[in-house]
Amino acid sequence: MPVQISNRPSLRCVAFLIGQLGRGGAEAQISMLAQGLHRRGIEVHMFLVSAGGPHEATLRAAGIEIHHLGFARLPSGVPDLVRCLKGFVRLIAFLRRIRADVLHAYLFEGRVLGPPAARLARVPLMVAGRRCAGEPEQRHRWVVALERAMIRMTDHVVANAIAVAEEARMIVKIPPQKLSVIYNGLQVSAFDQAEPEFIDTDLPVVVCVARLSPQKGHRFLLDAASRLQRRGRPCTFLFVGEGQEHHRLRELANELEVDVRFLGDRSDVNALLASADVAVLPSLWEGLSNAIMEAMAAGLPIVATAVGGTPELLDGRGLLVPASDGEALADGIARVLDNPELAASMSCAAHAWARKNLDADLMIDQHLDLYGRLASIRKAKRRRSRL
Repeated sequence: MPVQISNRPSLRCVAFLIGQLGRGGAEAQISMLAQGLHRRGIEVHMFLVSAGGPHEATLRAAGIEIHHLGFARLPSGVPDLVRCLKGFVRLIAFLRRIRADVLHAYLFEGRVLGPPAARLARVPLMVAGRRCAGEPEQRHRWVVALERAMIRMTDHVVANAIAVAEEARMIVKIPPQKLSVIYNGLQVSAFDQAEPEFIDTDLPVVVCVARLSPQKGHRFLLDAASRLQRRGRPCTFLFVGEGQEHHRLRELANELEVDVRFLGDRSDVNALLASADVAVLPSLWEGLSNAIMEAMAAGLPIVATAVGGTPELLDGRGLLVPASDGEALADGIARVLDNPELAASMSCAAHAWARKNLDADLMIDQHLDLYGRLASIRKAKRRRSRL
């Protein structure tokens, strides 16, 4: 369960490490956490392995220092060893200079680079963040072996869902006392009633907010769209996001002759959610989806695949269907559209649960509590070792 708030020792400086600051859920959450800690008077530094992104300007405007480490790949796709080594040395030097109390590393790159850098830079606490469950790459033998080696140099692991924590415990063999769950957070503005964007259609509107990648399962949603059309229940589908699957999905939508609007990356997601009748996320694997959280806050009924932390979000508050199953998705969407009372009941329950459990300030305070608890444990061990 999420850690509770308690009295905590003072904390001066927290450093974060992540690959880049694109529009993904992990990037949104690390940006939110960094700003929250900064507002509480803590010095915050953000280390980027290879690239910046949309959140970079926001963090700089908030007064958070950004450090580009310069890791890169050759044209062949192989890591540029010289630039990567220079970037690793740069990370160690920066960490020594700022004298961080905590290095909190997100995602695979961070979890691999962070522990040795923290130890070489003598950072007192190394915390790793795990954000996804069911990802096939996490089960490769060499990945598991590397993760287990890094865990030995990591003081604690924070998962964003119970399902994510359980997978880490079973596969990476993380001891339970070294593992906590802190749910993602939502800004208060996510609960504001947005002005709906005009969608030129007479059909029910189904929105899917997700990057266009194989993981998100859009091809099964297109299959569901085709099935609904054949049943005489056509809908307009809004695909909000960009990614490597864009061209292939557009071709498939044209082939199936379904009404799909590819809207790309958008900063006005709340307005699009307010325009929709139902939100859908057909992911094949997932952590704790920010897209589902935002739909809950917007008061939309939700149909999603029962993967990762999604059942924790939607237990009794949304329709859960099996992954990789277009027919089940079509059935779920039709059930919501054909049963307004059910849709209203689910959306109301989801909205209330999100307000209570997914507050950004709660998420920030839980991290502060965790850092403080780990610092207290470390100080106690050092005192005992001197006796």
